[in-house]
Amino acid sequence: MNTVINIVVQGILLGALYGLFAMGQSLVFGVMRLTNIAHGDFIVLLAFVLLALTGVAQLPLAVSLALLPAIAFGAGYALQYAVLNRVSSRDPLPSLIVTFGLSIVIQNVLQQVFSADPRAISTGSFEAKSLALGGGLSVGCLPLVTLAVTLALAFAMQWLFGRTPLGRAFRATSDDREIVQLMGVSYRRTYALAMGIAFVLIAAAAALYAMRTAVSPTDGPALLLYAFEAVIIGGMGSFWGTVAGGMALGVAQQAGFYFDPGWGIWLGHVVFLCVLVVRPQGLVPKTAKTA
Repeated sequence: MNTVINIVVQGILLGALYGLFAMGQSLVFGVMRLTNIAHGDFIVLLAFVLLALTGVAQLPLAVSLALLPAIAFGAGYALQYAVLNRVSSRDPLPSLIVTFGLSIVIQNVLQQVFSADPRAISTGSFEAKSLALGGGLSVGCLPLVTLAVTLALAFAMQWLFGRTPLGRAFRATSDDREIVQLMGVSYRRTYALAMGIAFVLIAAAAALYAMRTAVSPTDGPALLLYAFEAVIIGGMGSFWGTVAGGMALGVAQQAGFYFDPGWGIWLGHVVFLCVLVVRPQGLVPKTAKTA
């Protein structure tokens, strides 16, 4: 029994990180219907920005963590406004091609600047600390922080979309950007704001990921796959669904790791395919209330 509980608990903690990976992707797709192929590479890029702030600029980790969201928002806003808005249309192919190109560019630039060696953020010994729950169970402090951050951001995004004028603008633009434009709301600026907020979510994922494990410039495609699977399992455009999808993926992987180290990633893919076949709309699909 303890084994099952441990698998579930560790899977939920791992899945919280996957849910955080996917939250920015869910936002971008929900507002712009944009499938961002470079999403995983943006996570890696911002992780290396944090590494540069703490390593090259020699800033304290707390200061770097405070600066990273502001840098991320500015980068996301500028990228969407200057580049991605030019290829934003009902046809997904142009944006897919552009984000695929960005993915290749980011990977190669990072390898040229930082080399291909994996790097990690130094947190002292915090990443190794754990809490004993009794009965032979223990949980890491950093995964618990990740879970808390993921739940807090999911709640904040749900509130933003459901309770604020900006959230209503996001929902209206998602439904029909031409009508919104006629009402005096610039869909280009709205898209840029959405991408800026998505980059803040990506920054949170990047920081926690880099503190948890070593980051390589070529990690982006794998992170994109986990994010994409979490979004599909949870339901497109639903933030709580994205968190649930990430946790389902994490539990599946932990169950696979228990039986064989090589089964973890594979079993997660199997669960993704099963959900796609049985319930293609996801576990918690987007609704008018959760959009």
